[in-house]
Amino acid sequence: MRRCQYRHYVILGTLVLWALAMAGCEPKTINEIKADPSRYANHEVAVVGTVTRSYSVIGKGVYEIEDGTGRLWVVSDKGVPREGARVIAKGKIRDAFNLGAIVKLPEPISSGIAMMENYHRAK
Repeated sequence: MRRCQYRHYVILGTLVLWALAMAGCEPKTINEIKADPSRYANHEVAVVGTVTRSYSVIGKGVYEIEDGTGRLWVVSDKGVPREGARVIAKGKIRDAFNLGAIVKLPEPISSGIAMMENYHRAK
């Protein structure tokens, strides 16, 4: 009988952990991120939008996503999607002003916030 109770707790615990993990993967709007950047700073978030500009050199680069609520620059070391592509991007939000040690960003990008991408998928 105890073995059955233990199994229920394991299943319930697994479901709770899975639900918490999935809640963290819910895409955010760019407006939500820009309205309170300190809330998302150094946390992984996902955004969905259309690529409006992209620049790439030797498989690394930056691209800008627009989702209808705003625009966000994304820094990638895995290549960049083409302009006009619909993408989902996941990564950590960083203060773009502080990215100088990581990558030299063009002037329009170097102020404000940016996403340090660890995954993207074009649709």
